[in-house]
Amino acid sequence: MYRARLWSTRNAGFLNGLYRLWETLLTAINPLMTLIGHDKLDKGVTAIEGAVKGFLFDSQSCGQCTLGYTGMACPMNCPKSLRNGPCGGVRADGTCEIDPDMVCVWVSAWEGSQHIRDGVQAIQVIQAPLDSRLSNTSSWLRAVRERKLVRDAIRHDL
Repeated sequence: MYRARLWSTRNAGFLNGLYRLWETLLTAINPLMTLIGHDKLDKGVTAIEGAVKGFLFDSQSCGQCTLGYTGMACPMNCPKSLRNGPCGGVRADGTCEIDPDMVCVWVSAWEGSQHIRDGVQAIQVIQAPLDSRLSNTSSWLRAVRERKLVRDAIRHDL
């Protein structure tokens, strides 16, 4: 998993493009998913999401994915679970102060952000605190619902 995680940040631009394409597809089929019911789909989608993201990003299935903001590096792999940057204990060689055999997640995130269009700006966005109630739920379905809410709000304002 660790090697796949490092590969993913080196190929963050490509993977971010795939992720955006996937999100667009999910948004397009959202009316069907709404008809079926997001609650009914959550368990199955969460299992698929966990397998894919678990392999590629060593995702911890927090339910509040920030991969698009963190250079395709899952910040939940930080031993301190820091979602907004390194703790200050990063060693001079870029390894973690807790696990010296591991590159700091935030060093990987910064490197990954260099490969994504607007990635340097995205990594500077402050993330909300983790809501542990959402753990092991689908962030894909949540993102699609939020995207629809934003689109509907924009249409309403026009």
